[in-house]
Amino acid sequence: METYYRARAPEYEKVYKRSEQVCEHELLELRDAMTRLFSDKSILEVACGTGYWTQFLAQVASHIVAVDKSQEMLQIAKNKNLDARTVRFCLGDAYNLNNLPGDFDGGVANFWLSHVPKCRIHEFLDHWHARLGRDAIVFMADNVYMDGVGGELISKASDKNTYKMRTLEDGRTYEVLKNYYSQDELRSLFYPYADGLQIHVGQCYWWLSYRVKGERRA
Repeated sequence: METYYRARAPEYEKVYKRSEQVCEHELLELRDAMTRLFSDKSILEVACGTGYWTQFLAQVASHIVAVDKSQEMLQIAKNKNLDARTVRFCLGDAYNLNNLPGDFDGGVANFWLSHVPKCRIHEFLDHWHARLGRDAIVFMADNVYMDGVGGELISKASDKNTYKMRTLEDGRTYEVLKNYYSQDELRSLFYPYADGLQIHVGQCYWWLSYRVKGERRA
């Protein structure tokens, strides 16, 4: 997975240039829904990648620490020349955020949940929420499964995760963990953590927002 994303960094943002008009429209909706939440907020963005979403957050937030595990992705993000007084890009692990500087009242993780192994979702959310703190605003977004888009969905015996084969422009092929969630599954997953949970599921993308509860509901 990490090898794939390092190799994909130069072509990564092409994923946001969809030919389907409905997907282009939903991306604009997603961006507007996100930026409305974070005016003057201090944000911890997990799996920031090339900084595609960071650049929009930087227009409204007071401070952003944007984390990714890929040096190649971060270099592209840094080349966007976002205001260093607002944005700090950091090499880091989404499962180990304690050493990052700052206090936060907002969290963003776009197009990350689908790559989290299902056995590690609660580990990630518990840790991220603890780093953010109670009442922090969270926004997440990811892909809706579309038959025939992005290759065949692969299932494996005794494995709750699903996978896709991805081919880079140079012909290299990788098997990538890629999980998809329905609205009911998202509600079940996030309800224990969330106050004011709002979920939107479109044809191409879903996004959700909530405030972090003090403790996860049993």
